Amino acid sequence: MFNKRKHAIDAAQWKNDILAGLIGYFTTVYIVAVNSSILHDAGIGVENAMVATILASFVGTLLMGWLANAPMVLIPGMGVNALFAYTIVEGTGMSFQEGLAVVIVSSLIFLVTAFTKLGEWLKEAIPDSLKHAITVGLGLFLTLIGLEKGGLVVRGEHSLIALGNPSSEMVITSLLTLFIGIFLFTRNVPGNFLVTMIIGTVIASFFGLLGEPGTGISMDMGSFIWMPSFEGIGTLTFWMAVFPLSIVLIFENMGLIHGQLAMLEDESKFKRAYKATAFSALASGFLGTSPTVSSAESAAVIASKGKTGRAAFTMAILFLATLLLIPWISMVPPTAISPILIIVGALMVQNIKHIEFDQLSETMPAFLIIVMIPFTYSIADGMAFGFIAYPLVKLAIGKQRELSFPVVFIAMMFLFEFVMRSVGH
Repeated sequence: MFNKRKHAIDAAQWKNDILAGLIGYFTTVYIVAVNSSILHDAGIGVENAMVATILASFVGTLLMGWLANAPMVLIPGMGVNALFAYTIVEGTGMSFQEGLAVVIVSSLIFLVTAFTKLGEWLKEAIPDSLKHAITVGLGLFLTLIGLEKGGLVVRGEHSLIALGNPSSEMVITSLLTLFIGIFLFTRNVPGNFLVTMIIGTVIASFFGLLGEPGTGISMDMGSFIWMPSFEGIGTLTFWMAVFPLSIVLIFENMGLIHGQLAMLEDESKFKRAYKATAFSALASGFLGTSPTVSSAESAAVIASKGKTGRAAFTMAILFLATLLLIPWISMVPPTAISPILIIVGALMVQNIKHIEFDQLSETMPAFLIIVMIPFTYSIADGMAFGFIAYPLVKLAIGKQRELSFPVVFIAMMFLFEFVMRSVGH
């Protein structure tokens, strides 16, 4: 009798895990089109970027299921991909291959924190105001990119930014898709981002804005930019690119994994999940994409009663099968992608509520990070302004005891990079 009951419970959990995996896949598969669009801006072909995104999501989610037995999905992180494409590659003039080398070195540092106490030490040493400010700044940056991709803002003749032409087909399509996306998201419709992207693509087809169908997976391995280049590893530019990416990877994943395992009510899996995430980020550099992170959509998997790695295995298999859909995904236009970037940006900006605005010594450095990331179009430069300002403000008001060695060290590194950059010019 006991064995029958046990088998019945196991069978029910199998079913729950597989269904939760299906839900997790449909809530995250939008990343294939969105991430490839951002990677394309960094100099890689759209279809190759899709292959890289799919393989990185497959490997990462598989690692999560195998190493941590956790129902979580790992996909290229929103915000992290913007840091990679617009700051590390475009901002420094690195090639895409050199950018992948930065991903690998940053992920190795991330991996060190996963196997030592360095991660927890950094987590305690860096002020929460700065960590939350980075997330908010990333959110505003993603929003700006989304507005640009949808034609809602353009480079102005007499100003840095101007409103796009409201009567243009591109702007009308983007706005219609954005309103639909907001409606679906606020109504908590399952797979809202995927549904938004599909509807947005249909709307774009009526306006003649669809892209051309892709050719699928290329068998010419030379066409894939999978080989990282370490030519610049001896330069200051390379290491100043490694620096912010490492910080973002460590802090973002710590927060995401802690929050998701709290939902699962099983904090014992944190170390294994953190290690799986670090290995996955490292694999991303060899697969041709920005690092994967523990996706916020993992919450949907857990809420759907997913409890074990079976949910992760289900998502991994479905991601691999997505390779067959590349010709159709290639048709998704920027107007269907931009609303997702805007909505994700809005979600990230919510972290502003965690910043203590009643303490000016915390507010001012955080504020500088928040505004300078989008205004300089550089995540690294925005972070630099905030980290440099933090010890200066604390010293000015006589609160130097609140400063930790990592904060002062990071500030000095950013300041040194600014000085060297000015000397170089």
